[in-house]
Amino acid sequence: MQAHRKLVNSVQGCVDEALWGMVSGHGGLTLLEGQRVVLRSDLGALRGRVALVAGGGSGHEPAHAGYIGKGMLSGVVAGAVFASPPPGSVLAAILAMWRGGASGVLLIVKNYTGDRLNFGLALEQARAKGVPVSMVVVADDCAFTAPSKAGRRGLCGTVLVHKLAGALAEEGRTLDEIVQKVNEAAQGIGTLGVSLSPCSVPGSCPNFELPPGEMELGLGIHGEPGIKRSKVGTADEVVKFMIDHMTDPSSQSHLPLKAGDTVVLVVNNLGSLSCLELAIVKGSAIRYLEERGVCIARVMSGTFMTSLEMAGVSLTLMLANQDILRLFDADTTAPAWPKVSNVTLSGRNRTIGPTQEHTAEPENTTQGPRSAVLRRVLQGVCTSLLAQQEVLNELDRAAGDGDCGNTHALAAQAIQEWLQGHVTPDCPGKLLSSLAGLVQEHMGGSSGALYSLFLTAAAPHLKGKTELSAWADAVHAGMEAMKRYGGAEQGDRTMLDALCPAVEELSKLSTVPPGGEMEVLQSAVERAVSGAERTRNLTAKAGRASYIAAQHVTQPDPGAVAVATILKAILTALQDEV
Repeated sequence: MQAHRKLVNSVQGCVDEALWGMVSGHGGLTLLEGQRVVLRSDLGALRGRVALVAGGGSGHEPAHAGYIGKGMLSGVVAGAVFASPPPGSVLAAILAMWRGGASGVLLIVKNYTGDRLNFGLALEQARAKGVPVSMVVVADDCAFTAPSKAGRRGLCGTVLVHKLAGALAEEGRTLDEIVQKVNEAAQGIGTLGVSLSPCSVPGSCPNFELPPGEMELGLGIHGEPGIKRSKVGTADEVVKFMIDHMTDPSSQSHLPLKAGDTVVLVVNNLGSLSCLELAIVKGSAIRYLEERGVCIARVMSGTFMTSLEMAGVSLTLMLANQDILRLFDADTTAPAWPKVSNVTLSGRNRTIGPTQEHTAEPENTTQGPRSAVLRRVLQGVCTSLLAQQEVLNELDRAAGDGDCGNTHALAAQAIQEWLQGHVTPDCPGKLLSSLAGLVQEHMGGSSGALYSLFLTAAAPHLKGKTELSAWADAVHAGMEAMKRYGGAEQGDRTMLDALCPAVEELSKLSTVPPGGEMEVLQSAVERAVSGAERTRNLTAKAGRASYIAAQHVTQPDPGAVAVATILKAILTALQDEV
């Protein structure tokens, strides 16, 4: 098995370079020379207040340095990837706080043996030097129903402890007060994760194997084994299983959650879950918690504590009261803390009804002398497009996704259904407006938007008008709208190569003598057909075909052929009327 590739300069220097990059890009952070320690750049602001120091192995970014700032951590100590930092670095961080004027130092540690040992040793050494220092160990993992002697692991809930402790320190609380309050709050925090893929330490192979289509529930943030493997389910199924497991009273690690409780929900990306999936999981969690009668006061969703590139998500729940929410909402300058709404999310309206538009007086939709002709023209156009469906698809396969015929068929079928249930209006402008709405709703894709633009722009020129000059103005306005918003011109190998010459010919309707209309339309169709045929020799400059090498595009443009097909159908239907 080959090691995963990572965008680093060297395996040995990746942690130091990551810390340097974070500090270089944020004015509120600074490095302690000679140590993997990141500090607030304004340590003087801590004078007389308790300083907060956290940390652990790297690879969990943005934890831990991302949570340094006013109202959160004062400094962090970074170890190698997934390795606890040495006690000498922890001690250096403590002494930097103490010498900067802090009244005391609180160490916030995730419950892993290495972290407890190294931070604990530094604590004892600092106390020997007269520094008032205490330690809070966060153990929020809800995976194991009967945890071993090592206890529950520290996971993403640690970030919430950083926030609560930081707000208390900013208020000027004493070290003992902060320890008491965050320990109480930590009893009401639970986390559970699920992974869809492993992660790999730089320079190494993935630290476990997970077959495609399987997921692992309850694994640790270093890739430690979880409690169960199963087939990947839907987001709703996975979230329900996670929350049920987290709150199962028969588990020694459960979070005591009941109907009527208020919680803060954290939806945490473990590394490479897409934002789309994360949003779906968030919605699933909110729905299920509310179904259980839980009030969701706040929601954090994003990347807070990762496991390198692991594709997975963890859910954290924190039982909350008004005091907890006050501390959670307190301001912080920590770069990785998100801007969270302070509005209780449960019980509010999440949708609004559509705006009621003021409609003008309805136009004439009764049948008239032109209704039958317009209806037959539309029927002819629909029949022709449906007959050409496979031809257009085949042309589109050479330069697109092969669905040009299908999209035109969708429009044709929608118009046919509309004709069965509606009176064809005598007013051409009203008819074009109706067709624009049908095409927009049913055709889809860029073709649907272009045809709807054409019809929408053309319709006003035919409201209450029937003279030939109005038709000339209408088709010209429609063509210009397609060019303006579509960005293409004649010669770019698009439907405009058939439409533009046809519209140019149709402009003669403004001056044609009586009886010459069909001759103009005949000429317009011929120019559309020849324009479509010429596209086989053009280089595509717009549309999907523009991404294909010219030598592979040798057939006429399907959109241009479709325009020619429509115009021929209109001509045939009108000739039948003569």
